[in-house]
Amino acid sequence: MSLASAGIVHLSERHPQVSGAEMVAALVPPPQFDGATFDTYRADPQYPSQQEAKDVLARFSGATAGPAAKGGFFRRAKRAPEMKPGFYLDGGFGVGKTHLLASIYHAMPARRKYFGSFIEYTALVGAMGYQKTVELFRGADLLCIDEFELDDPGDTMVMTRLIGELVPTGTKLAATSNTPPNALGEGRFAAQDFLREIHAMSDNFQTIRIDGTDYRQRAVDGHAVVLTASAYEKAVSDAAGSAPATDDAFADLVRHLATVHPSRYIRLIEGIGEIGIRDVFTLDDQSAALRLVAFVDRAYDAQIPIRATGVALDQVFGEDMLGGGYRKKYLRAISRMVALTHS
Repeated sequence: MSLASAGIVHLSERHPQVSGAEMVAALVPPPQFDGATFDTYRADPQYPSQQEAKDVLARFSGATAGPAAKGGFFRRAKRAPEMKPGFYLDGGFGVGKTHLLASIYHAMPARRKYFGSFIEYTALVGAMGYQKTVELFRGADLLCIDEFELDDPGDTMVMTRLIGELVPTGTKLAATSNTPPNALGEGRFAAQDFLREIHAMSDNFQTIRIDGTDYRQRAVDGHAVVLTASAYEKAVSDAAGSAPATDDAFADLVRHLATVHPSRYIRLIEGIGEIGIRDVFTLDDQSAALRLVAFVDRAYDAQIPIRATGVALDQVFGEDMLGGGYRKKYLRAISRMVALTHS
């Protein structure tokens, strides 16, 4: 039974609309990374690649000068190696790639710069048309692409074409993608997949491997929190006292997500302080599961806590799904749902 009280709304009754202009205005780092800097990125000393990535990207963004080259009276100082116009951050989820990407955005003294997820850029092309999108970004100083996707050949090639038109105009690029944590070799394969997919553009990217463990799992248990019906009702009602909270049956939410374009999910949860989901069950439909992944990504970007009953959210994707081609996406979503149920 749904809760009825002031401050409680239902996502299944929201029908957000987003214009092309609003989509462009939203191409900035998520709120949780508003203040992200290289100084606030805490590199794990157990994984030297994190500090190395931080140093290289700080130089790329202009936040620090390159390493001083030694010279003398009768010899010319050596030049630092010339950087490529693009960087691809390769590594497991939860190692701080988005933090570093946002740090590049904030540090680079650029007049025109954009930061968005892969799905936001491809949705913008769908809303504005390819040529108008090219004209919009032409001459931009920096394009940050978070969570570059490789599983949709059509969307991948759209981004490939877009990158190909922007680099000659001086646009710098930075992109991330995810690989499962502690999966030997998968990071390397992800990088190879990325470079293969962008074909002729591969020469414009330098790959940085970032190793480490998922920081979201360092301070919490490995499973999502499941509430009893009474605890759920109290949590959602209490949250609604300070900001709008949502209450939806999982089945209703899953059905509704199919009617809203993923690029509008951020508007779907706009202004929400807590998300309540009742009677969670394990999904058996791949399309529904992928829409849930996109929804969780937006909820995580906005740092909105989730309260849930039923099956634990870390068990919402079946074994067949976790063993398939979208494994990386599902594991990332699980990591984020676990963190949000603990927040």
